[in-house]
Amino acid sequence: MAEVATSASSSANSSARSDQLLVVVDPVARRMDGESVRIAKDVLSAGASHTKVCLPDDPEEFARALGRRGSRRPVVIGDDSALLRAVALLHRRRELAGCALSVVPVGSALGLARSLGLPTGAVAAARAVLDGTERRLDLLVDDSDGVVLGTVGIPPAPVPVPVRADAGPGPEGTSSVRPWLRTCQSLVRTLASSRTARTAVAPGTPGPARLRVEVDGVTLVDLDQPVEGVSVTPGAAGVAVVEVRPLSVGAQASPLTASGRTVTVSGAHFRYRADAVVCGPVGTRTWVAREGAWGLTLPAGVGPGVGPLRAP
Repeated sequence: MAEVATSASSSANSSARSDQLLVVVDPVARRMDGESVRIAKDVLSAGASHTKVCLPDDPEEFARALGRRGSRRPVVIGDDSALLRAVALLHRRRELAGCALSVVPVGSALGLARSLGLPTGAVAAARAVLDGTERRLDLLVDDSDGVVLGTVGIPPAPVPVPVRADAGPGPEGTSSVRPWLRTCQSLVRTLASSRTARTAVAPGTPGPARLRVEVDGVTLVDLDQPVEGVSVTPGAAGVAVVEVRPLSVGAQASPLTASGRTVTVSGAHFRYRADAVVCGPVGTRTWVAREGAWGLTLPAGVGPGVGPLRAP
C-alpha cells in the first residue's frame, strides 16, 4: 500500500483549513477514473494543513489504513461500495460515534452518494470535504450487525449494469467491442425481432413473496397476503420507514406504510438488497433504526436527499 504525505502552507492558500486528512483512495476508483482521483487529491492537498494519501490494493489494506488514521479526519475517494465498506468497518470497530467521514464520490455506482447529498464532481466534492459541515445521519443495524445507509429491498431488485467508462463513440457505445462480436450481436437482434413478441418473466426477476412484516411488534402484513415487495429506509428522528406493496389483482392495490424503530421480516427463506449488496437467504431479519449514528461531511446548507436546507 502506497502512502504519500503532503503539506499546504497557509500563506500559499489563505482559505486553507487546519485539518489533518487521511485520504484513502479505493483501488476501483483509481482504475476507473484516475483523472478524477488526481484532481481530488490535488484540491485536498492544497486546502488542508496536512494530507496523508493511502493507496490500498485490496479491502484488507483499505481497512488497515482507516484503522490507523489516528487523529486525522478520514476521507474516502471511491464509489458507493467504498463508502459502505468504510461505514461498516467503523461500525464494527464501534468508532462511528466519534468519527465524521468525508467522501469524494468517484466511480460508476454513485446513487447512494447522490441520495445522501454528496456532490459527484471531483472539485465540488473535494471542496465540500474542506468547507462542508458534519451532519449526523440515521442508519439501520440488522441482527447480524450489518448496516444500511439507504434502503432495504425485498425481494432484491436487479441493478442495471453501468456502461463502461472506456466505451468510445459508436452505435450503442460499442466501439470498444470486437467487430466479430458486434456482428454476432446484430444477428441475434435480427433473429429476435422476427419472432412474435411474448410476455415472459425475465430470468432472475423476483416474483410475489409471502412475508410477515412487523413494525415495533405490530403486524403490518402477514403470510396470507402475497406481496410484490417491501422496502425499509432510515427516516428521521431514529425511525425506519416501511412500505409494503401488496400483490395487485385487477385494480392497483395501495401500498401499506408504517414507521417505527424496529422492523422484523420473516417467512420462507428470502433474499434482500441492503444498499448495493444482495444478502440471504434468511428466514427472518430484524432492523433497528439508530438516530444520528454516523457523521458525514456535506456541503454547507445541504441535507441528504433533499437539496438545500430551508430555514424553518
